[in-house]
Amino acid sequence: MSDSRHLQCLIASLSRCRSLVHLQQIHALASKTGLDTDHLVVGKLLLLSAAVLPDALDYARRLFSVVPSPDPFMYNTLIRGVSDSDEPPHHPFLLYSRMCRQSVPPDSFTFAFLLKAAANSKSLVLGRQVHSHAVRHGFDAHLFVGTTLVSMYAECGRVAFARKAFDDIPQPNVVAWNAIITAHFRVDDMTNAERLFDQMPWRNLTSWNVMLAGYTGVGELEAARTLFRDMPQKDPISWSTMIIGFASHGHFDDAFGFFRQLLKEGLRPNEMSVTGVLSACSQAGAFETGKILHGHMKKSGLSTITAVANALLNAYARCGSIQMACQVFDLEMGKKSIVSWTSMIAALAMHGHGDKAIELFNEMEEHGLKPDGVIFISLLYACSHSGLVEQGYHFFHRMEDVYGIKHSIEHYGCMVDLYGRAGLLDAAYDFVMRMPIEPNAIIWRTLLGACSIHGNVGLAELVKKKLSKFEPGDSGDYVLLSNIYAVAGKWKDVANIRRSMNNESVRKHPGWSSIEVDKILYMFVANDECCSVKEEAYGKLMEILSRLRKEGYIPEVTSVLHDIEEEEKEDAIAQHSEKLAVAFGMARTSTGSAIMIVKNLRICRDCHLVMKLISKVYEREIVVRDRSRFHSFREGFCSCGDYW
Repeated sequence: MSDSRHLQCLIASLSRCRSLVHLQQIHALASKTGLDTDHLVVGKLLLLSAAVLPDALDYARRLFSVVPSPDPFMYNTLIRGVSDSDEPPHHPFLLYSRMCRQSVPPDSFTFAFLLKAAANSKSLVLGRQVHSHAVRHGFDAHLFVGTTLVSMYAECGRVAFARKAFDDIPQPNVVAWNAIITAHFRVDDMTNAERLFDQMPWRNLTSWNVMLAGYTGVGELEAARTLFRDMPQKDPISWSTMIIGFASHGHFDDAFGFFRQLLKEGLRPNEMSVTGVLSACSQAGAFETGKILHGHMKKSGLSTITAVANALLNAYARCGSIQMACQVFDLEMGKKSIVSWTSMIAALAMHGHGDKAIELFNEMEEHGLKPDGVIFISLLYACSHSGLVEQGYHFFHRMEDVYGIKHSIEHYGCMVDLYGRAGLLDAAYDFVMRMPIEPNAIIWRTLLGACSIHGNVGLAELVKKKLSKFEPGDSGDYVLLSNIYAVAGKWKDVANIRRSMNNESVRKHPGWSSIEVDKILYMFVANDECCSVKEEAYGKLMEILSRLRKEGYIPEVTSVLHDIEEEEKEDAIAQHSEKLAVAFGMARTSTGSAIMIVKNLRICRDCHLVMKLISKVYEREIVVRDRSRFHSFREGFCSCGDYW
C-alpha cells in the first residue's frame, strides 16, 4: 500500500476514534508505517488526546515531548487542552514561554486560548500580561482575540476594560456584541446591557439567550418572561434558561410551567432542561412531579445520560425517597461517575444513614475509583449528622495521609460541625484555633450554630464578636445569638439584639415550608397574609393541637424570641410554617398516606415534637427536609434520633 493510501486510512481511523485505547492503537500503526512524524498525523493525534478524548492529556504531553519541531498548531492544541483541564492555572503560560524561547510564532489562536486560561482562573494579572503580548504581536484588534479579551475582562469583573477591548475591535461581529452584553450582566449592570442589546446592528438566537440568562441571573424574572414571549424563535437553551432561572430563584411552579409548555409545543426536552426541572423538584420537594419526569426520561432515553441520572438520584433523595434514589443508583444507572458516588453518599448523609454512607465509600474504593475532595465533604457530612466523631476524624486525616488531598476550608468546616453537633464545643473551638488557614465566616457561623443547639452563651458571645469582623449585617447570626439568649431567659439581651437589628436595618429571612398535594405545590410562610388555603390549614392545625394536648402535648416555648405571656408564645409557635404545611397535608390527603414537607430553615424543637406526636397519634408518616437534613417521623420517633 502506498504512503498516501496509508495516510488516508490513518486520517479516516482518527476521525472515528472514540477512546484513548483506540488512539494508542492508531498511533502504533502510524509508527509501524513511518507516519508518526507526519505533521498532519501528529497534529490530529494531539488534538484528540489534548482536547477531545477524556483522561488523555498526559498522553498528549508525552506525544508532544517527542515531536522534534512543534508548529504553532501543536502548541495551540496543547495550550488549549491544558487550559481546559484541572491543572494549575500557570501551566498554559509555561507552554507559551517555551513557545517563545523556541521562536515559534504565536497566532490569534495562541492568544485566544491563553486568554481563556486567564479567564478560567479569573486572573487579571495573567490576562493583562497576555493582552500586552497580543498588542506587541499585533493581534489585539483581531476579531477572535478581541472578543476573547472582552470575555476575559468580564470574567475578572472589569467591565470598563471589557468595554475598551470591545471598542478597539474595528468591526465587532455578533459574537463580540454578545460578549460585551454578558460583561455588563456579570456586574449587574442591566441598564447598559439593555442599551447595547437595543444598539446591536443584528442579532442571532444566542443574543436573545444572552439576555435571558442575564435577566434570570440578576433575578429580573418578569423582564425575562417578557423577552421570552417576544423572542422570534426559541431553542433548547432558551427553554432551559427559563426553567433553571426561575427554579434557582424559588419560583418552582413557573419552572414546572415552562417545562409543561415545552412538552405541549411538541419539543423534545434536552439534558439541560431535564436537569433544570429535576433541580426544581429537588428544591421544592416535588416528589410526584419527579416520578412523572422519571417515566418521561425512560421513554425518551435521557435516563442513560450520566448527568441526568445523577440529577434524578439527587431529586429523589431531596424529595425524601432514599429508596428510589438507591434504585436509580443500583439498578438504573449505567456508568457511574465520581459525581454519582458523591451524590449517593450525600443522599445517605442527608437521611442520617452515616454507616451506610461509609459502606458505600468503601465499595467505591473497591471499584478502583480515586476519591476527590468533594466526596470527602459528603462523607464528613454523613459522619457529622450521625454522631460518628471517631470515624469523621479518621476520614479527615486519611484525606492527606492516604490520598494526598489538601484540606480545604469546607473540610475544616465539616470537622467543626462534627465536634459541634456532638456537643464537644471546647474541642470544636480548639480545632478552629489550631487551623493552619484563617477561619472564615462559615467556620465561625458553624460554631455559633453548635452553641445555639447546646445553649453555650459564653462561647456564643465570643464567636459572634469574631463573626462581626466578617459579615456584621448577617441576619442569621443575630437570630442565632438571640435564640441562645432567649433559651437562657436573658430577655434584656434579646431586646438589645433586636434593637441592633432594627438600627442596622438587618432583616430576618422569613421561614417558609412547601408541600405538594395532587401535583400542586403549596407554600406557607409564617405571619404571611391570610388566604383561604392558610385558613384551611390553620383550622385543621387547631383541631390537631387540641387532640395532641389531650395526649399530653406541652408546647416547647423556650425558643420563642419574645418576653411575652405563655399563651402568646404558644400561639406564636402554632403559626410556624411547617405546622401549617403538615396540617394542610392532613386535611387534603388520604388517611395513611405519607406527608412530605420542605422547609428553608432548621426545624424548631416544638415543631419536631409535634411531628413525632402526629406520626404516633394519627399513624401518619411525615418526612421533613429542613436546612440541615431529613427527618422521617414514624410511630412517634424521628430518624434523626433527636440528633440534628
